[in-house]
Amino acid sequence: MMQPKHFLWRTEGSVGVLTLNRPERKNPLTFDSYAELRDFFKALSLEKGVKAVVLAGEGGNFCSGGDVHEIIGPLTKMTMPQLLEFTRMTGDVVKAMRHCPQPLVAAVDGVCAGAGAILAMACDLRYATPEAKTAFLFTRVGLAGCDMGACALLPRIIGQGRAAELLYTGRSLRAEEGLAWGFFNGLADDVLAAAMETARTLAEGPTAAHAMTKRMLHQEWNAGVDEAIEMEAQAQAILMQNRDFRRAYEAFVAKRKPLFEGD
Repeated sequence: MMQPKHFLWRTEGSVGVLTLNRPERKNPLTFDSYAELRDFFKALSLEKGVKAVVLAGEGGNFCSGGDVHEIIGPLTKMTMPQLLEFTRMTGDVVKAMRHCPQPLVAAVDGVCAGAGAILAMACDLRYATPEAKTAFLFTRVGLAGCDMGACALLPRIIGQGRAAELLYTGRSLRAEEGLAWGFFNGLADDVLAAAMETARTLAEGPTAAHAMTKRMLHQEWNAGVDEAIEMEAQAQAILMQNRDFRRAYEAFVAKRKPLFEGD
């Protein structure tokens, strides 16, 4: 992949690491970096060598959200068509994250606020340091909590009542609280190492099967139970034709660990 302009990107084997890189401002987003994130996650769909991705922030913070001076100020002067173009673009970032086949693992440290909290929410798994503070603070700037899919995604992660509290109040979610509520999958002092370990484990797994799990987790939100069961029946039947399924069986028979190759 091309090296992005507004972020750091590196690969370690089949794990990609995307790092938000404006540490002097706690890694805020701009119009250009939003657009680059959208395009980057769309392009990830074509990167067969990248099987899992870690999203992190540089300098002890994850992301402070939209830059006050470079985004919020200009938004107050825009026309309705311009505003809608912007809000749709930010929503497209989340869509691209949910539609790329690779599992996304967030490594959250320090400030994780506004659009930063949304980026963490849009990942498949989230790990945090004990000091991390996450806030969906849109209400504090006079906006609704329904930003970039928060009213759809957050209740499904932590429940309707808890999501409502965070989205109405904009208060900070402490790391221990986030773990107890299921927002975080684990806490670690070295959160990047914890996220990388999980990503490496995922990358060693059956790539097509993980992509199918991600797709079903996303699509079945809008399905009834009967429809979901049928969707899963078709999905599993497709994967049962894959070589990874046969590799797993042969490894079990031979009493060894399967080596997945993603096909």
